Amino acid sequence: MSNTKLALICSGVFVGMVGLAFASVPLYDAFCRVTGFDGTVSRAEAAPTRVLDKTLNIRFDTNVRDLPWTFRSEQVAQKVKIGETGLAFFDVTNNGDAPITGRAVYNVVPESAGPYFRKLECFCFSDQTIAPGETIKFPMVYFVDPEYAEDFETKNKPEITLSYTFFPADEDAQPQQSAKAPAAPGASTLGGS
Repeated sequence: MSNTKLALICSGVFVGMVGLAFASVPLYDAFCRVTGFDGTVSRAEAAPTRVLDKTLNIRFDTNVRDLPWTFRSEQVAQKVKIGETGLAFFDVTNNGDAPITGRAVYNVVPESAGPYFRKLECFCFSDQTIAPGETIKFPMVYFVDPEYAEDFETKNKPEITLSYTFFPADEDAQPQQSAKAPAAPGASTLGGS
């Protein structure tokens, strides 16, 4: 084998490995959303037509990372029947002195509930830009698929915790260091900007 041919093969393998490294994050994300792996919640197009007579306690956990925001759930928990559509509201306040764009990432515990906890509408599907001092109320519409009651790993688990963490949308962006007191909750557009 000639040195040129060997160099081309090695270069091709290197380029292929770099390409796979870049593609691995979106491929892993897609895999998790489709399968519910690692507690990843998936998006649904329609609610189920079957509602079971079994109630679950859905708990909400909110966190912020590297943003001068206050983020809270309007309710600590909700009781919903399996297959029933639930509606929860979350308030986010930008305590900084400039508009900031954030993105919420989410998962559920127990992780085995991931394939069954489905969202119809959520602020976490896109980036959210909040003006300084602004408070926005975000809705989240969800359900737990009736198959949850048939899976041996989930059928006897009466509680699911949905956890959100808001991060800066631009990984290179630095959060505003100066912050002012949170604004009093005021009227804002439902669902944010």
